[in-house]
Amino acid sequence: MKVNANTLRKGHVMEYNGNLCVVEKYEIMTPGKGASVIQVEIRDLKSGNKNNIRFRTQETVERVRLEQDDFQYLYEEEDKYTFMNLANYEQISVPMDLLGDAGKFLQEGMVCIIETYEGAPLGVTLPDSVKVEVLEADPVIKGQTVTTSYKPAIVTGGVRVLVPPHIEVGTFIIVKTEDGSYYERAKD
Repeated sequence: MKVNANTLRKGHVMEYNGNLCVVEKYEIMTPGKGASVIQVEIRDLKSGNKNNIRFRTQETVERVRLEQDDFQYLYEEEDKYTFMNLANYEQISVPMDLLGDAGKFLQEGMVCIIETYEGAPLGVTLPDSVKVEVLEADPVIKGQTVTTSYKPAIVTGGVRVLVPPHIEVGTFIIVKTEDGSYYERAKD
């Protein structure tokens, strides 16, 4: 679908020189003289190469629409995660590097949104937050509760999270999957 270049935003997928590319950054620049331009940093989805491109704002580009479906996480094997489409029960394998560090938050049965193009997975969106158990945490030091200091803790999946001093081993907490930060104590 053809769209004006000035409508491109972070996360949009476009076709450029016959390759699918995702927009990483964009900036609309208005010089003192002449027409505005949009500076776009794109990453090729297959090769991972980054490129900076400049478009005139009235130029059109080919934006690709991705299919988004709900998938349930099943299991991990070697260097892939296996998911099942909740609509038709077909299974799909997603390379681990597509999720990056967020893959450590995957839990059996978790429902994620997977973006595909012609059947190939391009992106996985986890729920905003997950409930995890604190496996290791430093003990509380008396008098430290007066300050707003956080202490390191290791949670399910081996992820290191900074938590408030009152959180102890065995406590369930809510962690944001986007950046791996502590959100709140689980209400169970």
